[in-house]
Amino acid sequence: MSSSTGDRAGEAGTATLAQVASQAGVSPATVRRWLTLGLVPGYDGTWTPAAQAYVRVVARLRSRGHTLEEIKRASDSGQLAIGPIENLLSTRRGRHTIEDAERESGLDAELIVRIFAAMALGTPAGDGLGDEDVQILRYAAAVLDAGFPLPAFLQLMRVYGQVIAQIADAEVRLIHLYVHEPLMRAGVPSVDIAEEMEGLTRAVLPFASPFMTYLHGRLLSHFVEQDMIGHMEADLGDEALEEGRLRVAIAFADLAGYARLTVERGDEEAVNTVERFVDAVAERLPVDARVIKTLGDEVMVVGSDPVALTEWALAVQDGLDADGPPPRIGVHYGEALYRDGDYFGREVNQAARVVARAGGGEVLVTRPVVDAAAGMHGMRFELIGEVRLKGFSEPTELFIAARNA
Repeated sequence: MSSSTGDRAGEAGTATLAQVASQAGVSPATVRRWLTLGLVPGYDGTWTPAAQAYVRVVARLRSRGHTLEEIKRASDSGQLAIGPIENLLSTRRGRHTIEDAERESGLDAELIVRIFAAMALGTPAGDGLGDEDVQILRYAAAVLDAGFPLPAFLQLMRVYGQVIAQIADAEVRLIHLYVHEPLMRAGVPSVDIAEEMEGLTRAVLPFASPFMTYLHGRLLSHFVEQDMIGHMEADLGDEALEEGRLRVAIAFADLAGYARLTVERGDEEAVNTVERFVDAVAERLPVDARVIKTLGDEVMVVGSDPVALTEWALAVQDGLDADGPPPRIGVHYGEALYRDGDYFGREVNQAARVVARAGGGEVLVTRPVVDAAAGMHGMRFELIGEVRLKGFSEPTELFIAARNA
């Protein structure tokens, strides 16, 4: 078979047909057939990262049940015009086994597997580790040798993996929605789409790291300051918390009647309403609070000051457009278990149950929040009564928070 069907390794550093087929989980004969059918655009006899990317994409589509005819149409229409971007994004050079990584980093194989699992990169198999993978394990070893506790390190890697995955996913999907799809609708040829997307990626990619470094520095400084204040206040209050637990103010907020809104106005208008709501939540946050997560129209916020969080909740109610569904907000104050950048435990569940009992436009709070606000001017609390929340055997005192007239 000639080089045109991919049997030989081309330029130094490129893979062979057998290696490409193995990485995609198919046979070399199958890859040859895909080449003959023109399913690997730009293949010129050498297995560049772009060509390898096309093979992996075709293999994945086949495993999902798509026919070769469907894949060919998608390729011709520009839907698979991602190959050349792989030239910019693929930094994996060299092939190392876990045993190689053990020798290079000083970490044992079991820990290496745990680290990659924590970062959501899967379990390394065979000689699947590249030079950069081994280098990151050297960094991990240095951090652990410096005395950073292993449980904390693994939690940090999980947070990094989750956050960076969300960033990468957003980058890809936004480029797809605002660049790839318009080019396809305009009938731009597949090769031209690939070149356009490669050019955009080449121009934008260098700015990703500076933005993330800038934000990390700014936000790290902010949270270090807040942590110092929290320690001081805990000492003044003579609080003794179990390891891994923090005393926090927890708020859940959502939009009353959101499900009905999707039916009456459609998904797009409902999503736009949620975006305005989430923006209003973020714009008015106290300095010590942050959004932990969003799920549909629900937002979870955690801070250290229950009074400030209640004031924030009232400000959100005052500042939203009256045309949309009114938000409902529940605020609670108690101990929570901190793990992997999130908060867990009974008190978090209780806060979630509180908002479920609120009506549109209401801010409901619990007794610990009212006690923390004792003597504060500007707010008042009206006792609703003792309410039995779902999942809790003991009744919970709930109050409606409002501004003083």
